[in-house]
Amino acid sequence: MTWNWQHPDWPNWRFDPKQLEDFERRFLLGSGRLMGAWQHLTNADKDQIKIDLLSDEAMKTSEIEGEYLDRASVQSSVRRQFGLTVDRRSGPAESGIAELMVDCYQGFDTPITHDGLFHWHELVCRGRSDLACVGAYRAHPEPMQVVSGPIQKPKVHFEAPPSDQMHAEMTQLLTWITQSKLPALTKAGIAHLHFVTVHPFEDGNGRIARAMSEKLLAQALGQPSLLALSRQIELDRKHYYLALEANNKRLDIEPWLIWFAETVLKAQAYSTSMIDHLIAKTKMLDHLRGQINSRQEKVLIRLFDAGPDGFEGGLSAKNYISIADTTTPTATRDLGDLVAKGALRRTGERKATRYWLNL
Repeated sequence: MTWNWQHPDWPNWRFDPKQLEDFERRFLLGSGRLMGAWQHLTNADKDQIKIDLLSDEAMKTSEIEGEYLDRASVQSSVRRQFGLTVDRRSGPAESGIAELMVDCYQGFDTPITHDGLFHWHELVCRGRSDLACVGAYRAHPEPMQVVSGPIQKPKVHFEAPPSDQMHAEMTQLLTWITQSKLPALTKAGIAHLHFVTVHPFEDGNGRIARAMSEKLLAQALGQPSLLALSRQIELDRKHYYLALEANNKRLDIEPWLIWFAETVLKAQAYSTSMIDHLIAKTKMLDHLRGQINSRQEKVLIRLFDAGPDGFEGGLSAKNYISIADTTTPTATRDLGDLVAKGALRRTGERKATRYWLNL
């Protein structure tokens, strides 16, 4: 079996740039809209968006690899990296991935180098004692394989280049990244696939590849990335791995680049919706100030804090009673008043009645 890196033409990837032109145009337009919305936020809201987005990205990029972290611990680490107050200590895995996210955000305009990748690897593997090489490219003589199935009869999905080629392979990739003038989505998509193909580290390659993609997208825009890329990939994790696997034996990568571009645009749309959601929260609470009681305000804030997707299944009267710590008659009056004031909309009847933010 011949892998893509074994082709004589490696790594001359093939694709039709015209098939990506519309995606590139939409990405630039979407970036302008996202940053336009960003300018309408207060500094406190900007901090909150950064904390929420980077914490979620840290969680999701880990979940893609099957590692589930403590959200409060991750958020605490992200806050600490931005110099904000924290109320708890974080575990090594949480603090490491949080530092990677913040480093990628704050240092978006620094070059991607061997030493920079080694630092990222140290962060991703913080607290690990089972790896021979941390903060260095892999050096083991055994083949680096992606496998599944029983140990006795594993299925090999991919075999990466030998360890003794790592420095040369990565030098080639980093030189290309420095010199390439390709547009944002195309360059980030190629770099992602190329890095995963080389698989330079014992572990953490996926997380570092996704961080690299976000950094390259930010560099193309000339400003820190606010993309929820790992969140979007995690939502479609099965197709992410299928898309990578479908391109590990060939150099024609147009299908991968189209999948990657579509995924970035979805991530961008979600990030924009987060900012729009926060702006809507501020407008609504300002408009209702002095017209609603503390119970109603508490519930509205909880609904907004659930994010653009809101409460799954909508807010029920039972939810309201629990959040506001009140009685059924009071909840009924409060909810009716919020509907009358245009803050909520109501769907369903009787026990199936649900309430949604009226945005």
